[in-house]
Amino acid sequence: MRPRSLAEGYSGDTLRQVVRSPTGVLTVPGGERVVADRPNTQRAVGREPDEEQRERDIRIVPRTLERDAELVVVKAALDAVSGRSTTGAVIPSARRGGLLAFTGPAGAGKTTLLEEARRRAAERDCTGLVAKGGEQEQSLAFHVVRQLLQPLLASYSESERREVLGDWYGIVGPCVGLSPAAERAVPDPQGVRDGLDWVVTHVAVRRGPLVLVVDDAHWADAESLAWLTSFAARVEDLPVLVVVAYRPEELPDEARAFSDMVERNRVRPLDLAPLTPAAVADLMRETLGTGIDDDFCREAWLVTGGNPFETVELAAKVRDRYLTPSKENACALRDLAAETKGGGLVDRLEQLGTIAVRLAWAVAVLGSEATFSLAASLAALGPAEAADAADVLRAERILTYSIKPEFVHPLIATAVYRAIPPAVRVALHGKAAWDLVEAGESPAVAARHLLETQPEGDPWVAEQLREAAQEYVRRGAPDAARRCLGRALREPPPATLRAAVLHELGSPALLHDPAVTVNHLRAALQEPVLPSALRQSIVIRLGRALSHCDRLAEAAEVAMEEVRIATDSQVRLRMLMEHFMLSAFTSEDREAPVLSRRLSQLTQRLSGDSQTERYLYGLRAWDAMVRGEPVATALEFAERALGSGGMSWTDEQWGFEVPSLVALTFLYCDRPDRAEELYAGAIAEYEQQGWRGVHLSLGYSLLGYIRFWKGQLTDAEDFVRAGLQLGDRLGPAGTHAQWYAMASLIEILMARGETAAAQKLAVERRFGKPFPSAVTLPDAETVHGELLLARGMDKEAAEELTAVGSRLDLRGMRNPAWCPWLPHLALATRTTDAGRALDLAREALRRAERFGTATAVGKTLCALARLTDGPEGIALLQRAVSTLELAPSSYELAAPLVELGAALRRAGLLSQAAEPLHRGVDLAGQCGAGGVAARARDELVAAGLRPRRLEVVRHEPLSGAPLV
Repeated sequence: MRPRSLAEGYSGDTLRQVVRSPTGVLTVPGGERVVADRPNTQRAVGREPDEEQRERDIRIVPRTLERDAELVVVKAALDAVSGRSTTGAVIPSARRGGLLAFTGPAGAGKTTLLEEARRRAAERDCTGLVAKGGEQEQSLAFHVVRQLLQPLLASYSESERREVLGDWYGIVGPCVGLSPAAERAVPDPQGVRDGLDWVVTHVAVRRGPLVLVVDDAHWADAESLAWLTSFAARVEDLPVLVVVAYRPEELPDEARAFSDMVERNRVRPLDLAPLTPAAVADLMRETLGTGIDDDFCREAWLVTGGNPFETVELAAKVRDRYLTPSKENACALRDLAAETKGGGLVDRLEQLGTIAVRLAWAVAVLGSEATFSLAASLAALGPAEAADAADVLRAERILTYSIKPEFVHPLIATAVYRAIPPAVRVALHGKAAWDLVEAGESPAVAARHLLETQPEGDPWVAEQLREAAQEYVRRGAPDAARRCLGRALREPPPATLRAAVLHELGSPALLHDPAVTVNHLRAALQEPVLPSALRQSIVIRLGRALSHCDRLAEAAEVAMEEVRIATDSQVRLRMLMEHFMLSAFTSEDREAPVLSRRLSQLTQRLSGDSQTERYLYGLRAWDAMVRGEPVATALEFAERALGSGGMSWTDEQWGFEVPSLVALTFLYCDRPDRAEELYAGAIAEYEQQGWRGVHLSLGYSLLGYIRFWKGQLTDAEDFVRAGLQLGDRLGPAGTHAQWYAMASLIEILMARGETAAAQKLAVERRFGKPFPSAVTLPDAETVHGELLLARGMDKEAAEELTAVGSRLDLRGMRNPAWCPWLPHLALATRTTDAGRALDLAREALRRAERFGTATAVGKTLCALARLTDGPEGIALLQRAVSTLELAPSSYELAAPLVELGAALRRAGLLSQAAEPLHRGVDLAGQCGAGGVAARARDELVAAGLRPRRLEVVRHEPLSGAPLV
């Protein structure tokens, strides 16, 4: 349904009533206006001003009066980023970027300072990128980013653009409006921000020093401001200077990170003070001549408060009204100043006539999208009428003389917009959306107008908002997409589309508040008519949303309920797969042994022809591993899960969980090289799709954990710290990833002999109870118990590890290879109950031997040896060393070698002790296990043997630590 136009919705008489001033104005049919006591208003509205009039009416930007201190800072920053001064002299110090922020109320001269900074940057051959926030464009995602980058990138040829954007072409291109978003896995917001970082950095290196200028940053859209906040915080090492201006009192609550970043900056925000009486007098004299009365200038300062914009406008009005600048006329200044903003400006606009008012309203509503043709259409004006109205508005210094219709100052735009009667404003936004779509603009551009309209049950509105949401999702702007879908839901959409809108609101890409997402998806399931494919997708998304709420048992039950009611065998199988997968990630399901049996029986009947069946194989592989079934069984199903084509890590319909479990199955089955290959592929896929949030954080943390299993402790720590840093920058959304990283990092630090550092990390990060109910790898509670044990807190460690054992044994998860709580518990109880400790260690060995990997058997043999004295203990250590010679980790071999050497030394077998001690110290040095190496050297000294020079070998990371 076509939205009604302004002319259709409101008669000319009604509009005339709206814009007529209570007294003193007469609007005549010929388009002329006559204002009592103002002879200069008696001219035709549409007449073209002569050159003299045009020169008077163009708003001249004032020089930067009383801004010397700010200009000194600007000069220093430009000298630093360009490496040379305005004279061309080379400055010997290295180039350094930075951030400058100018603050102050509206009209304080911020824009003038930014323009001066741009001029001076151009003198130094810096490339300038310019953008401006808009009050009406704050809901338009990446609006400011587009202004900054699109003009420059659009000037390149297609091949140059692809070179500049590199691998980020498919992610950054749609964001800045240079290419349509492809049908692919959608990037996450962090991925888009990282891509923008890369592109701007590349442009700075390619084009020389870069100066980014953002005016009215308080009105920047949230997506652009989030990027600007993260990027500006680290530009000092780049040839980039960021210059922003904003009104602190108008920063939205969600811009707290931006204001905090600016306050922490090396150069604090420069707040622009009002002009002094002397500066105001200078401005007045520049405009009106030198023969101005001092009292007149003083009054000008009083009525403007020293505001530069208001002072310039006041001087122009005095000039235009031919008011003599004398002491006697000073009393007229207050009324003249009032015409510059707020109600006074509105009154002045109303006196210009209906046509001018309608055009001004249209420009205010359209904002940055305004063209004269669109504004004329929106105002229901013909071309001639619109041209006449534009001339009047220009003559009154309301619009500029630019090609596009723009207000002279944001103060004017705000006053005009807020003066539009609410009902008229809503109608104008609806018509603007229609006109923009008809003009070929994207639904996202029209959507910001539709968000301002009232729900009317219009299918066209609902569909446009849905399309806008899809566009925003593909650009990596989920918050904007969520706003559009929420508004579409309130329209409301037709009954046939309601479930689809609710389903889209439940997209993982839009996950913000999991509880709200759950409600949307449950509502979608209640819709009376649901196509089978849509219902299946809703259930899958609901299960994952519940898992984000830490309601894994409920999530598994949702999938199971669908299994019960499904009539299609393939749907039932898929829902079973989802049920088994969700159950795999909860560590408190008492039905786990039953589920394991069902999964085992089911997979025996499958052929592996479909993706669902291969994912079930992957779950069976993981289940076999955690239950401690023979390693060959787990490996067989893991290989069958991968098939010939492997698994995708970024397919939203299938998730990354099962591929992760398959890779980790290989790890715990002593195949870390295979696990590393899979996780390296995962990270590459995440990077390619722009998934640089939780997924990439988990990827780096688990890749580090794999390196730990290979005995490369130094590299392992680097990767896990990178994963933790990636998780940290996500805030609360990264909590789950942080648990993975913290558990891995604490275990690595203990292996390196840095127990104090591990404890410090645990305290600082509050790594302790309550632990997540979802499975973490490594198991967080077990790692915490191991830390207590390393600190000599045996009793506390025993209590915690006993709780772990009760939880996991209940589920039938008995493999010490993936969760070694049992051998650790044995060591924790050795001083209080030696007999029980031996029983626990022997049970751990029995379980490890059933599983059958060298790592699992060798480590449990070491634990048993520590509880056994004399020759029997030495024999166990020798057996452990022989077993671990076959394991993939040099660290796991180094520790028992040193223990064997120490035991032989204590037994007086010094000649036999030398070889394992020397091997142990060498291996410990190579893998970065400083604690083991130190103990080995101490044992060598105690044995009267000379330690060999320690050779430390650092393993090169697979692709380098990530830039975060």
